[in-house]
Amino acid sequence: MKGRRIRVRGQVQGVGYRPFVWDLAHRLGVAGDVRNDAEGVLIHAWGGDLARFETALHTDAPPLADVQSVEGASHDFATAPDGFDIIASSAGSADTGVTPDAATCPDCLAEIRDPAQRRHRYAFTNCTHCGPRFTILDQLPYDRAHTSMAVFELCQDCRAEYEDPADRRFHAQPVACPACGPRLWLEMDGAEVTGDAIAEATHLLSAGAILAIKGLGGFHLACDATNGDAVNRLRDRKRRPGKPFALIGTPAMIRQHSDLTEAQEKRLQSSAAPIMLLQRTASDLPDSIAPGQDTLGWMVPPTPLHHLLLDAINTPLVMTSGNLSGQPQVIGNEEAREKLSAFCDGFLMHDRDILRRLDDSVERITPQGPMALRRARGRVPGTLPLPPGFEDAPQTLAFGGQLKSAICLTKSGRALLSHHLGDLDDRLCFDEFRKADADYAALFNHEPTLFACDLHPGYRASAHAARRAAGSRLVEVQHHHAHLAACLGENGWPRDGGRVAGIILDGLGLGDDGTIWGGELLVGDYAGFARVAHLAPAPLIGGDAAQRDPWRNLLARLDAAGLYDLADEMLRGPDLALARAAAARGINAPLSSSAGRLFDAFAAALGLVAGSQSFEGEAAMRLETLARRAPDGFGAPYPFDLCGNQIDPAPLFHAFAKDRADGIAPEVMAARFHAGLAQAFCGLARREVEAGRAAAVALSGGCFQNATLLSLCAEALADLPVLLHHETPANDGGLALGQALVAAAQA
Repeated sequence: MKGRRIRVRGQVQGVGYRPFVWDLAHRLGVAGDVRNDAEGVLIHAWGGDLARFETALHTDAPPLADVQSVEGASHDFATAPDGFDIIASSAGSADTGVTPDAATCPDCLAEIRDPAQRRHRYAFTNCTHCGPRFTILDQLPYDRAHTSMAVFELCQDCRAEYEDPADRRFHAQPVACPACGPRLWLEMDGAEVTGDAIAEATHLLSAGAILAIKGLGGFHLACDATNGDAVNRLRDRKRRPGKPFALIGTPAMIRQHSDLTEAQEKRLQSSAAPIMLLQRTASDLPDSIAPGQDTLGWMVPPTPLHHLLLDAINTPLVMTSGNLSGQPQVIGNEEAREKLSAFCDGFLMHDRDILRRLDDSVERITPQGPMALRRARGRVPGTLPLPPGFEDAPQTLAFGGQLKSAICLTKSGRALLSHHLGDLDDRLCFDEFRKADADYAALFNHEPTLFACDLHPGYRASAHAARRAAGSRLVEVQHHHAHLAACLGENGWPRDGGRVAGIILDGLGLGDDGTIWGGELLVGDYAGFARVAHLAPAPLIGGDAAQRDPWRNLLARLDAAGLYDLADEMLRGPDLALARAAAARGINAPLSSSAGRLFDAFAAALGLVAGSQSFEGEAAMRLETLARRAPDGFGAPYPFDLCGNQIDPAPLFHAFAKDRADGIAPEVMAARFHAGLAQAFCGLARREVEAGRAAAVALSGGCFQNATLLSLCAEALADLPVLLHHETPANDGGLALGQALVAAAQA
């Protein structure tokens, strides 16, 4: 009895794929069975329209599915199967995609708002098209027994839905209702508050209270976004003086305070429900939500709980990570009571355990398309195909860098870039980094034979890599080469596609010559690179202090330009003599070509940050905001000199000095700075392409989170092939992907 054995690989568990197969088989007269296993979905099919059936497995898949391959082969049946069955999952080598957590679907949202439904106002309503996935999963295959829902025994009604292939909750592992599922409560002063938890929480928020709210990937701290006193109190308690707060609101609320295009709204309301950076409009929201910024970070409700809360309060809320700034987000109830009590006036809690700590994803849409700033909830653990030429690459594990850390696993032609793990300078974040390494390895049965890390030996990620790779090959990858490779990899650039000119602009990275790089033009591919040009280096006066204090970078650049008197005039406060002596003697003042520090220097020149930055990137973000206010026709870009292979910004500062003396508006000077930097690098990159030494231009590094700089570079290179980041971060959050590809290419 000849039939077909069909293997479906990809993100096909927890998305309603088996009931889809069951329904498809019945419609096409196909008999057999379907099951989940650790490699994906396995189907045995006989009779009916098998050709159409096999094609539809890919073309007609459910909305949350990501079918990567459908592999069919002949299969012998001993006897003709009778009907089509969904059978129990089987174990095996983990080689399947896990579905990211998905925001509430329209059907579930309608249910919680319908008094006639048994899930009316139930905060944990979900189905195969939405709800928690990765954050509740313990191990594969994705079955209820392997999730934190295992402790909640299904009631008779939920069991009937769960077992009915025609129901949209068929084998929806987190399925629940008020009779059998997780419950929600409000807690204050260590005791549960009587009454409806949502109603009581709404009353507190409306009165100016700060609440800790348990979401999908961890706790958030929330307050009324229209209440300036509450926002300031949250800043004081969290010790977060300047970093913008995220907001949550309905699309209607968002439109009252920000521009919202159709493309932005579509991405906001996707199953990932990320935070989106949107242009702020005139509104009554306090400036303290995002000091010095003209964008606001918005998300729509990702869960029924958040929908119910917004329905009740009818005003936008601040929704920021529940942690002390710089530390991991809190996920457990006891952990929240211990760590968040000093920040909040009450807790909106539930008893469904969070098994994975996931921050919210942060994204924006630019004229060049979407941009991922932080890859986390809703996007992870989605995978990327390895570029052509890497089909036989060994299982590889790469560990990223020190800041915005993430790890990357490669297996079976796919790359899995982990969720955002934080800055490893913090010990608790490093603990989470090590846990994530063990967690991903166990969950995906990953057994790497090749390891990769940053070239810098002082990074905690590099030291961890050396321990993990003991006895195996470890490839140390230069920081900016990894950025270049990450951009190539996301764009599917073939391994033999030729060399590319990479404009790599970021904060700091150890160069292969032992100096600190950060403003680079590389020409290379996955296997290697040449450093064609770079910013003229300047001393990082005070070492790490130069990353905190923009004035130190301004002093270094003004002195390098011979503008000593201007430096004395502009920088009266700091001890300039001591700083200059340290720079002259090279005492804790290493030379660096960092573009990030050049941004800091110019932001300091315009007086945008007094003293130290309160968070990484604050000065550069303020500078970009100012540049966007410049009128069209703001004048010529500031000039740079090319001295050998060094791009010297000294002429820029002389032009700035003249503009300053002439009373030119700061926003015009900010725009001329951006335009000058783009022109300097893009002109040299163009030279490499036109000379035939490069086939395209790639833009990567944290400075390309700056949408203004990105647009200026894209315009300057408009007639050339240009590769950009869209779904992986241009910042160090994408570094591990590039490391893995470089290691595989070199191995």
